[in-house]
Amino acid sequence: MLDPGSHLSVVVDLCPSQWHLSATHALPLNTFLAQLLAFLNAHIASKHENSLAVFGAFPGKSLCLYSSDDPALESQAIDPNSYPPFKLVDSTVVTRIMDELDELGEHLLSAPSSLVGALTKALCYVNRITLPSSSTPNKRADALDPAILPDPRILVLSVSPDLSTSYIPIMNAIFSAQKLAITIDVCQLYGPDSVFLQQAAHLTGGSYIFLERRDALLQYLIMAFLSPPSIRKVFRHWLCLFRLPVNILPTGSRLFYMSNKVPNEDSPATECFAANGQLNAVTTLLHHASNSPCAHSRADHERE
Repeated sequence: MLDPGSHLSVVVDLCPSQWHLSATHALPLNTFLAQLLAFLNAHIASKHENSLAVFGAFPGKSLCLYSSDDPALESQAIDPNSYPPFKLVDSTVVTRIMDELDELGEHLLSAPSSLVGALTKALCYVNRITLPSSSTPNKRADALDPAILPDPRILVLSVSPDLSTSYIPIMNAIFSAQKLAITIDVCQLYGPDSVFLQQAAHLTGGSYIFLERRDALLQYLIMAFLSPPSIRKVFRHWLCLFRLPVNILPTGSRLFYMSNKVPNEDSPATECFAANGQLNAVTTLLHHASNSPCAHSRADHERE
C-alpha cells in the first residue's frame, strides 16, 4: 500500500524591529535561520515524499519563499559537493529573505509584519495541493491519491506581539484551518505569549510552545514539530524525558509531560542531537505513561 508523505508549511515572522530586539536576547536572525534550515532539511530527509513550503511575513507584505512543487527551482544550478534538496532549500530561502529585507524602506522597518497574510497564503497553498486533481473529478478526496498529502500542517514561527486589528482575520484563518483539517503549530520565539496564536493551536489540535531556551531552538523544533500529527497521536500516552526547561508541552487537548531529569546517554532509546557542530545535550527516553514514575503526577494534573 502506498504510504504518502506529509506536507509542512512554515510561516516565518520577519519583522526587522522585533528581530533587532530578539538579537539582544541571544537569538539573532542569522542564528535563527541556521537552525530553521536544519529543521527544514530534517523534514525533507524524514521521507522522500514529504513536501515543504516556506512563507515569509514581512512588514506590509507576505510571500512564498520556497515551494517544493515549484518547477522553476529545479532549473537552478546545484553544487555537486552538497545534497541537492538541502542546498536548494537553504539557498532559496536565505536569498529570498535577504533580498526582501534589503528592499524594505526606512518607513517599514518598524512596521508590524503581515503574519495573518502569510498564514492565509499558507492555508490557500495547502488547500490547493490537497484537493483531488481535476483529471479525476469523481474520485473521493480521501482516496489514496499520490497527489493528496495527509496530515497537512502549518508551523508559525513568531516574534511579534498580538495586534488587536488582526483578531478577526486570524479567527477566520482558524475556522478555515478547522474546515480543511489543517493543524496549526506555533512557536513563539520572542516577546510575550500570543493569545491569538494560542487559540489557533488549541482549536486546530496543534502545539504551542514559548521558547524559553533560545540556544536550544533546534531541539525544540525537532522534538515538538518534526513529527506529523498522526505520529503524535501514537505517542500521546508516552512520557518524554529530556534536558529542556519545559514541564508541560501542550498539543491541542492533549499534553506531553516533560521532566528536567536527564537520563544517561548509555540508556536505551537515547538520542543525542548535535546543533551547530556542538553536542548540545538532548537525550530522550520513552516510557509508557502507565508504567512511568510520573504517571501519578499526570493523574493529579488532570484532576486539577
